[in-house]
Amino acid sequence: MSVKQKIFLSVVILAICSLLFFIVFGENGWVDLNLLRQEKQRLLLENRRLEKENLSLYREIDRLKTDMTYIENIARQELGMIRAEEIILKLKNTEERNP
Repeated sequence: MSVKQKIFLSVVILAICSLLFFIVFGENGWVDLNLLRQEKQRLLLENRRLEKENLSLYREIDRLKTDMTYIENIARQELGMIRAEEIILKLKNTEERNP
């Protein structure tokens, strides 16, 4: 093998190694592709979670628009509201009275 052939072979090998390096680690390379796939999977899972949350909120909105019993329960639980004829009894804890 002559010196020219050895130099040419070395340049070709170096070019192939450089090309392989850029394919794997360069911009839009194999590493970026894997990162994008992971990001896509994360976004799909987040999208599914948000779809479930939206469905739950739509159901609650529908109940708030149409179901008076549900509205009453929400008013009692979250706002502490009572009817006009109701009486609230607050009982003391028996453990606090007896030392």
